[in-house]
Amino acid sequence: MAKPASGRTTLVLASALLVLIAAAAIAPGLFTSASPVETDPIHALAAPSAQHWFGTDQLGRDLFSRVLHGTRPSVLLGLGATALAVAGGAALGLASALGGRAADQVLMRAADVLLSLPPILLALLAVTVLGTGSGNVMAAIAIAFVPGYARIVRAETRVVQRSGYVEAAQLLGLRRSELILRHVLPNAIGPMLVLATVGFGSALIAASGLSFLGLGPQPPSPEWGAMLSQGRSFLQTAWWIGVFPGAAITLTALAVNAVGRRAQRRFTGRTAA
Repeated sequence: MAKPASGRTTLVLASALLVLIAAAAIAPGLFTSASPVETDPIHALAAPSAQHWFGTDQLGRDLFSRVLHGTRPSVLLGLGATALAVAGGAALGLASALGGRAADQVLMRAADVLLSLPPILLALLAVTVLGTGSGNVMAAIAIAFVPGYARIVRAETRVVQRSGYVEAAQLLGLRRSELILRHVLPNAIGPMLVLATVGFGSALIAASGLSFLGLGPQPPSPEWGAMLSQGRSFLQTAWWIGVFPGAAITLTALAVNAVGRRAQRRFTGRTAA
């Protein structure tokens, strides 16, 4: 009995953390009135204290405020990349499953080639072509994750096509376009939307990684990956500059994965291991 209770506790804690993250992304001013960009050189590199909960950075900016205000751009990068990847994967997966043997072979072989590359490497290659900035980073990460979603949609579409209700609809003379929109698409997309919850955590980490390399939002805008990059130069003298943004990335990804895995198990009818 301890195991299910532990699982429920983890789910409750992860859900509560995601609610706080959502609140920080929507209205960071609810948690702090300090400016995330206002400098104060006199108090630069101040350790965590009652006045500055997370300390200050090399320019004297309040790190707690910067982490809170960095929630929105960091989360939006992950959400935007996931949404684009889901849309692109759905389109390619459906085209592969419904477009005939030639289309299936071409699209799936291309997907296999892209899947052979690590997603972060593929995202780096894409952002090299597209250029830096939030929008391009979002698109680059989406490109890296599209092949995986496309394969899932293709497999689900094949299963739905062989189902009894689709065959019955075909016998009743339902038009192909209407059949796809009413029966095939909703049932093929469903499992992918659940997996996209888990995929958001991976997209968030990838976005933070690209921002860490200086390819995402540019200073002085607060963003977790960029803040983590700035903190690496001060690990010996001001560890808090890198630790708190890194903790924000890690905890958010863990919370999303915990909720996503639970949703995935419920959707597939499996119980927690």
